Amino acid sequence: MIAAANQDLWQDGAACGKNFQVTCTGATNQGVPHPCTDTPTVNVMITDFCPPPGCKGDLDLSHEAFSTIADPRAGGIRISYQQYVINYLFIDSFFF
Repeated sequence: MIAAANQDLWQDGAACGKNFQVTCTGATNQGVPHPCTDTPTVNVMITDFCPPPGCKGDLDLSHEAFSTIADPRAGGIRISYQQYVINYLFIDSFFF
């Protein structure tokens, strides 16, 4: 799943391709008092920049990512997030 980063996280494109684990921690409005789902954590890759003033927070989650961790009717939620690194193991195989 994907997300866009705000100006502080984006760092002139350095965040593009980085992975974050995002967790819904609660509501920001009174329309949906308990927006977090039973699986409130999702992994996303930063693929775009969310410019001000349109970006209301640190991350703008894709609809798929948002609806995985929260009720889409909430519109906005409180989150916690942390970057993580995916380590790939490459094995060269030669067949004769």
